[in-house]
Amino acid sequence: MASWQMRAVAAYLRLTARPRMATAERAARRIAAPKAEPQRPRRLRERHEVTEVVISGFRCISVRPRRLTRHPGPTAPGAGRAVVYVHGGSYINPITTQHWSFITALADAGCRVEVPLYGRAPHHTVAEAVPFVTAVYERLLRTCPASMIGIAGDSAGGGLALAATQAMRDRLPLPAKLVLIAPWLDVTMSNPAIAEAAGSDPWLSPVGLVEAGRAWLGGRDGRDPWASPLFGSFQGLPPMEAVVGTRDLFRPDVLLLRERCEAAGVPCRVDVVEGAVHVYPLTPTPEGHEAASALVTSLTATA
Repeated sequence: MASWQMRAVAAYLRLTARPRMATAERAARRIAAPKAEPQRPRRLRERHEVTEVVISGFRCISVRPRRLTRHPGPTAPGAGRAVVYVHGGSYINPITTQHWSFITALADAGCRVEVPLYGRAPHHTVAEAVPFVTAVYERLLRTCPASMIGIAGDSAGGGLALAATQAMRDRLPLPAKLVLIAPWLDVTMSNPAIAEAAGSDPWLSPVGLVEAGRAWLGGRDGRDPWASPLFGSFQGLPPMEAVVGTRDLFRPDVLLLRERCEAAGVPCRVDVVEGAVHVYPLTPTPEGHEAASALVTSLTATA
């Protein structure tokens, strides 16, 4: 049974977040609304070295553990390791405090984190985002071997992380692993099982997400793997881990992800948590804290 904290989060999301994208009209207004500029929280800047670089015309935030920059060496579990973290937000929303908290936890464990702030719909599309994330990863390869790099993302960012990995497969050494938190894998929402899942998700609305996905496509076909990596090839991809809750609209597609990885011979572990909401590792709940800690451990492990 879900914790009382998880149930409280679900109730709050049903009242506040779900209505914003519950209809095509509301979704259109939200997509067209002015885009806030992402801010780096003070706690992160106080604890770690935070710098910014422009790559392919977009900002990328680099977070380096402060104690490692001052005293190089294997002083933390993640020392020498790096993660490209791609934030979610339906491709229309900026990075949030919850994302920065997870990024801070990675840096606290000694891991360097690269955070690509990709352009968001409707002013930007997937045509710019996949090359940008790929360029961030390629730049990281100059100073860190692929065997010491993980790529991670949540929700829309999880889909973008997988799409970029598929896109770079034939020309770059691939990362050691992919970690996907409730990834959005098909912007067309075409899986018939999603209709049933929608009834238990207190946050996400298929109608609104289809509108956001259409804006993100920028005229591309909805089954284009850059936007819907579930339809891409899984051959030769690195091992994956994915987490999802039973009250998450994306659960049916995450289960399909596991099937397609298995068919391609790619190791894929999927943890499904009873009663948990969308991107539950980022929530202030016992289930969220436990999952976030496990994911940080996985991404900073030496093997």
